[in-house]
Amino acid sequence: MSIHKEGSEKEERESASFMFKFGWAGTVGMLILIFLFPLWFWFYCRIEPRAGEIAVLVRKTGKPLQSGKIVATEKNEKGVQLEVLSEGRYFYNPYTWLWRIHHITDIPAGKMGVLTRLYGEELPQGKIIAGKDEKGIMEEVLMPGRHRINPYAYEVRLFDAITIEPGNIGVVTKLVGKDVLDGQEPTIINSFLVGAEDKGVQENVLEPGSYYLNPYIYSVTVVTLKSQRFEMSGDDAINFLSSDGFTIVVEGTIEWAVKQSSAALVTTEIGDLDDILNKVILPRARGFSRIEGSKKPAIEYIMGETRQEFQDKLFEHLKKVCDERGIEVRSVLIRNIIPPQEIASVIRERQIAVQDRRKYEQQITEAQSRAELAKQEQLAVQNREKIEQETVRIKAVISAEQTQSVAVTAANKNLEVAKLENEAADFQAQAKIFKGEADRDVVKFKMDAEANALEQKSNAFNGGLNLARYTFYRAVAPRLKYVFGSDEGPFGSIFEGFGKVGSTGGAK
Repeated sequence: MSIHKEGSEKEERESASFMFKFGWAGTVGMLILIFLFPLWFWFYCRIEPRAGEIAVLVRKTGKPLQSGKIVATEKNEKGVQLEVLSEGRYFYNPYTWLWRIHHITDIPAGKMGVLTRLYGEELPQGKIIAGKDEKGIMEEVLMPGRHRINPYAYEVRLFDAITIEPGNIGVVTKLVGKDVLDGQEPTIINSFLVGAEDKGVQENVLEPGSYYLNPYIYSVTVVTLKSQRFEMSGDDAINFLSSDGFTIVVEGTIEWAVKQSSAALVTTEIGDLDDILNKVILPRARGFSRIEGSKKPAIEYIMGETRQEFQDKLFEHLKKVCDERGIEVRSVLIRNIIPPQEIASVIRERQIAVQDRRKYEQQITEAQSRAELAKQEQLAVQNREKIEQETVRIKAVISAEQTQSVAVTAANKNLEVAKLENEAADFQAQAKIFKGEADRDVVKFKMDAEANALEQKSNAFNGGLNLARYTFYRAVAPRLKYVFGSDEGPFGSIFEGFGKVGSTGGAK
């Protein structure tokens, strides 16, 4: 009984010891798990693509890929996933997932990217552009910028953008489309151009600018529309035989350009600028020169109007022929015609004589011009003097007319004044007459009154003699008193001597 009890106590002690040990281990384990799990989750489960990076996911578990398939396109497929992770922070189970960080696809300015799909169905025989779910070159291109492209699913190839400078155009050749070999008849515009959906050279051209066209679908040939100048000199000069058998060498310049409306056809039918020059322009110029040049002698191409006539006809011929081929001939200039050696000296002497004649004619013309100038100067002087004299005459006439007008005005004024004075004189004369008559009447009345008074006085003194004596005595009496009573006067001077002697003590 005691033995059994001791065994039970021993088991309990062992059990308690085990529980004690296990409890401490579990606690420690839990603590370790609590602290280490976040670290493990942060460092082993975190996917954090930075700016300019992408993350490609690889599934380690799931349904295996089919044979030949390199990218998982279905859910839960094992292998490289098609979709990528952009910049950011993600957490994936590292037991299920594996990931790779790659740089983002950056297309620089002036470039474009052409995508090649690395997965999908194989292309049919003869097809070069991949359709939907097909493996191969894709039709769309990547424009300049950043693109999140899975490098395990697509290959990106960089190409230069197509730049058409001003003064140029781009002739487009489509490398894919309807074709007789494909069993589809293309839309034929003419023998060289096809429709927009067909394979071949397109009718529409590209204007100046930048274009992003897939080089596996389109081929662009830049054609300049600027004027081209061909110098006909040296080995490139035109030569022909004149009607008299001399070899004439013509040097000059032909200016031409490709018409924009016909650029595609010209480029396809003829070729580049050298082909246009060597296949169209020069053969026509040489052929015309040989035919036209054989009609006249050599001397006429060097002297006279034949040279200008030949230049004009050559221009008209080239312009007409080239217009039909889509080429614009803008000018033809015959700069120099080299005569044959047999007639060079004769022509040179003739040229010298012509130049001398022109020089003499020029001198004569200059002398005539100087004489005409002197004549004109003399006429100008005469005209100036004539104008001056005419001006003086006009001034004199005007002055005389003004003086006459002033004189007439003054004479009229004087006449009016004279008339007024005359009238005034008439009035004064009449007034004087009236005054004289009045004065006469006054004198008459006065004399009549005096006569009457004298008559009355005479009557009073009983006669005129008595009246005269009375008047005489009355007038003389005061005078006599003065004469005899004053020392002054003629009678007083008689006794002047006697008065002076008495006053001095002499005789009295």
